[in-house]
Amino acid sequence: MILHNRINRKELRKKMQEDATPRTTLSFYKYVNLSEPEKMRDELYRAWSAMGILGRIYLAKEGINSQLSVPTANFQIFRDYVDMFKEFKDVPFKIAVEDDGKSFYKLTIKVRHKIVADGLDDDAFDTTNVGKHLTAEEWNEEMSKEDTIVVDMRNAYESDIGHFKNAILPDVDTFRDELQFVKEELKNKKDKKILLYCTGGVRCEKASAFLKSEGFKDVNQLYGGVIDYARQCKQKNLPVKYKGKNFVFDDRLAETISDEILTKCSQCGESCDDYTNCSNTACHFLFIQCSRCSEKYEGACGEDCQKIINLPEEERKEIQREMAKKKGKNSRLKKKL
Repeated sequence: MILHNRINRKELRKKMQEDATPRTTLSFYKYVNLSEPEKMRDELYRAWSAMGILGRIYLAKEGINSQLSVPTANFQIFRDYVDMFKEFKDVPFKIAVEDDGKSFYKLTIKVRHKIVADGLDDDAFDTTNVGKHLTAEEWNEEMSKEDTIVVDMRNAYESDIGHFKNAILPDVDTFRDELQFVKEELKNKKDKKILLYCTGGVRCEKASAFLKSEGFKDVNQLYGGVIDYARQCKQKNLPVKYKGKNFVFDDRLAETISDEILTKCSQCGESCDDYTNCSNTACHFLFIQCSRCSEKYEGACGEDCQKIINLPEEERKEIQREMAKKKGKNSRLKKKL
């Protein structure tokens, strides 16, 4: 069996759009020692491919970080399979609150040095000494207390479209930079109650341990992140304190948590919180674009990219090749609007 995808992106997207199979989008992570992540990678690919699972999964010796789309009919089979691994047994699944079944179009499983790039020397502190996990109800209660400090552990482009009121929103584009920003920003507040949150919880797990190692006394984290917070609020009829959308790392790009719109179209200034990737594939810049500008610019981030996507194929491909060389590997936020 070939253990990677060999069909091009365009064909895969078309196939997914035409597929009416009901699917469930979920995520899960766990920091746990994996002695042979390469071997596990191949085993997971064989099994999950056979189940029709799509998604993006990272394995490392420190654990697993997964975002997946599972055929709903195979959900219990998938749950039982995951529980077969002693390392992952009973790992909590975070189920998407908005799901059209089109979140992923291929299965990618990669072995990396870390499941989230953080730039930390994990041998320098106890990564298992994490902050207190808070349910949605506990989180709402703690947020309301005076002197509590709420910190968004996501990147700036994530918090732009949605966040908790009065949270500290670091203006950084990587988790590595965010950890150092928060450490410096709160250096004189180590005795305060700190509340951390992120998308699904994986970044807070490492961040809380890091802050505790730096002398912070009362570190707490939203269990399951914003994804599970929204589920708990809906299930228990709790007040939703989160404003706007929750950025997600799949083709949906965001889930609506509340009706507030916090951002504007980057091109016309109209109230809007819909992210898109520039239709010029060599640019692929992530930006806010309303439906009217999407039609006007054909999904491009500006007139230059719009001109490129309408060039004859060979000329367009040549320009895009040159753009890709200059741009390098950092594709999501290579330029500022």
